[in-house]
Amino acid sequence: MEAVYLLVHSPLMGPATWAPVAARLRAAGAAVAVPSLTGVRPPFAPGIAAAATAALPPGRPVVVVAHSSAGLFVPVIVERLAGAAAAAVFAEAALPARDGPSRPATPERLAQLRAMAPDGVLPRWTDWWDDVAPLFPDAATQRVVTDEQPRLPLSYYEQPVPNPPGWAGLPCRYLLFSPSYERVAADARERGWPVVHLPGGHFHQLVDPGAVTAAILAA
Repeated sequence: MEAVYLLVHSPLMGPATWAPVAARLRAAGAAVAVPSLTGVRPPFAPGIAAAATAALPPGRPVVVVAHSSAGLFVPVIVERLAGAAAAAVFAEAALPARDGPSRPATPERLAQLRAMAPDGVLPRWTDWWDDVAPLFPDAATQRVVTDEQPRLPLSYYEQPVPNPPGWAGLPCRYLLFSPSYERVAADARERGWPVVHLPGGHFHQLVDPGAVTAAILAA
């Protein structure tokens, strides 16, 4: 039975970050699910796992494809799939801890984020930086992605993410896009996972969806 590709966006962004890849997967004849996590509220881990898997067809194997911080939630998504997960692809994604719960931010980063959220709510991710335009293929795509971003509560970064056992037994692959994730890719190599380098920016799936789609299908 053919697998369903579950494209999970970063909780800081929205499903538009996967739209071009989803279109190419469907054109290749693959079944695809692109859930929206933008309405999820604390506690985040169970809410994200439920939202990510809600619309999947029953009885089909699932390839979980996670971008950016969605990588931390792969273990709880796999647990929610109750044996249906067939593989996982981490696309320029954070990796779950090897043991114990995952921490979305280091103490130093958390202090910086608290300074950005005096009312307990963070600005949209694209507002954290001076110029994010180079990350996007064009202004229209940037507008679509920017407009659907949620403003997450600071608690998103304060809550540890459960790391149930068993997920790491899946076939896993890492897609490295930018230099910012080279250390994470090195961790993936140390775990024995294949690492595919597609040089680009953090949203390379928007800039070169054809190459990213091919790498996902090869998983």
